[in-house]
Amino acid sequence: MHTHSFAEYAKCLDRDDWQGVGELMLASANKLAKIGADFLICPDNTIHQALPLIESRSPLPWLHIAEVVASEAVDRGFRRVGLTGTRWLVASEVYPEKLTARGMEFVRPNTAEREEINRIIMDELVYSVFKPEAVAYFQTVIGRMKDERCDAVVLGCTEIPLIMNDSNSPLPTLDSTRLLARAALRRAIKGQESHA
Repeated sequence: MHTHSFAEYAKCLDRDDWQGVGELMLASANKLAKIGADFLICPDNTIHQALPLIESRSPLPWLHIAEVVASEAVDRGFRRVGLTGTRWLVASEVYPEKLTARGMEFVRPNTAEREEINRIIMDELVYSVFKPEAVAYFQTVIGRMKDERCDAVVLGCTEIPLIMNDSNSPLPTLDSTRLLARAALRRAIKGQESHA
């Protein structure tokens, strides 16, 4: 496991410097390859936007978080999902690309919703501030997505599951971080079995 400080990533995000984000990812990839990792994961949805910029130079393959979520959505029979996450993520093609490749539809938050969700994530959740108003806001946005015929919602940020889950969401949730962790465990176990 290796990561640079989130502050380093945030500097790049604030400058819209996706190549810089990618270089940070690549530096971690190189360190992990040198200590014997077999494959790589990144639990941060947003920075997956930089993965295509460096993937061809990566010393190891990456397990893509949106691919894992899309696979789970298909397995569970979902056809149209809502996206939640940072403003950078929901404006990107990280999830749409993987979902549409599997014949799925998606709904993004509108501009005002994106900004408020981003504010909740960056100003509250990353600082372990959990307010009932934040839960209510997410419920309202997810409820609107349900009205737009979504049958599930992607919790596309590591922090969102701190306040949202199947018990309080108007739609079934796809917890990207948890799904990636399970997929990584399955892949690691499969890799161990192939070496036995």
